[in-house]
Amino acid sequence: MSRAGRPIISMRGIVKSFYVGTPNELEILHGLDISVPEGQFVSIVGASGSGKSTLMNIVGALDRQTAGQYILDGIDITTIDDAELSGIRNKKIGFVFQTFNLIARTSALKNVELPMLYAGLPAKERTRRAMELLEMVEMSDRTKHMPNELSGGQKQRIAIARAMANDPAIILADEPTGALDSKTGRLVMDIFHKLHREQGKTIVLITHNPELAEETDRIITLSDGRIVGDRVVNEEVSGEATGGLAE
Repeated sequence: MSRAGRPIISMRGIVKSFYVGTPNELEILHGLDISVPEGQFVSIVGASGSGKSTLMNIVGALDRQTAGQYILDGIDITTIDDAELSGIRNKKIGFVFQTFNLIARTSALKNVELPMLYAGLPAKERTRRAMELLEMVEMSDRTKHMPNELSGGQKQRIAIARAMANDPAIILADEPTGALDSKTGRLVMDIFHKLHREQGKTIVLITHNPELAEETDRIITLSDGRIVGDRVVNEEVSGEATGGLAE
């Protein structure tokens, strides 16, 4: 169930160009306007080359826009320096990637603790919360296992627990089921639905899978760096929740 509230992601006129100031300058995103309210489960879809990955990097504060304004949970990303941006990224956003991005030769427990270590939490608190999160994703019996001792689905559940470590405002999931078989992918999507339903998490899902997108509250469709569709799927979401369409 979506709880459409205040905008947690507010983007106005977002442009992203590469090789700026050179003859090869290339504009990938062409002035996007996106508003995502707190508690919404939104998917971003589009063909390869549509700009999904570029947009994801900006939403996740992994990269900066060339022009336009991005306000993340009340903070104007445009006005802060890289050190502040790194801190905000660690606290505000939990990442789940298709390739899991777990640290090799590091146990499941320590992988989940890592974001809390960066955030400065004491060791006992890190361990306590990591154990809670591993139990939440039904991986409490794998705390000492290394990533190479886990299946793909187990790795992704560890990654989701790690994404939740600092109780982020947003979970950003980039093709989270792309490397999994359909049964395991279903288990992973069920965890996202549980986080959304029970904890009211704002979730942004980047996917090429239309069936997964249809499970979310809202689908934003990109094509050639422009928004060509912005559709509410879950009728419990009010019309105001979608924000504006970009040209």
